[in-house]
Amino acid sequence: MKTPSAWIRRLAFCGALSLEEQRALDEASANSRAIPGHEAIAKAGAECGRLFVVLDGLACRFKLLPDGRRQILGYLLPGDMCDTRQLLMAQFDHTICTLVPSDIATLDAPAVHRLERYPGIATALARYSVTQQAVTREWLVNVGHRTAFERIGHLVCEMFARFEAVGLTHGHTFDLPLTQAELGDTLALSSVHVNRTLMELRRLKLVTFQNRQIKIHDYPALRAAAGFDPAYLQAGLDPNPLSIPIRA
Repeated sequence: MKTPSAWIRRLAFCGALSLEEQRALDEASANSRAIPGHEAIAKAGAECGRLFVVLDGLACRFKLLPDGRRQILGYLLPGDMCDTRQLLMAQFDHTICTLVPSDIATLDAPAVHRLERYPGIATALARYSVTQQAVTREWLVNVGHRTAFERIGHLVCEMFARFEAVGLTHGHTFDLPLTQAELGDTLALSSVHVNRTLMELRRLKLVTFQNRQIKIHDYPALRAAAGFDPAYLQAGLDPNPLSIPIRA
């Protein structure tokens, strides 16, 4: 018996997948390769025509301003992938890079179209896309109106929920291999402000961020303080985690 990959678990959160559909996803991602950390896998201006799936590791999407400042637009956690509609674009309008050594699968348009012939996969991909749009809206609210304390608290809650969906949490602890500078680029805060806010979260016994690992001490209190409602991560659906592993 083979344990479902993070990609399958992520899509199963968006809809039921048959064993045949799970096998099809496994076959489509069999060409994965190891990518070092902090390496671009797609640069702004590069031709589209392919999608990336993070099977393991961590990547991000970002845009650079003319003066070199960076805004991180989203994280690709294990099981995450580019939006399939990216294939309709002529070129990437942002850069995608790994943040740590990662296992990345590449799918071309024909491979994606073959997967979309499976009803369960097509539905899961569509719902996954809707969820990613919801995440983008929350991130926009985060940098637009939430305080620094709320921004970091909300991001921690979201990362916990997304890691938990693919079985990568231990209680309320999970690995988050990000630097304070990267958190700052995500939340439009300086590294100093990020550090100060993390110290406040620790002082209030809500969160400890140490050795690139997050430990949430009081999840209900953190959710309340950050104004976090996980409904946007489920696209209006109940979670559908896999309970049956793939047959070898």
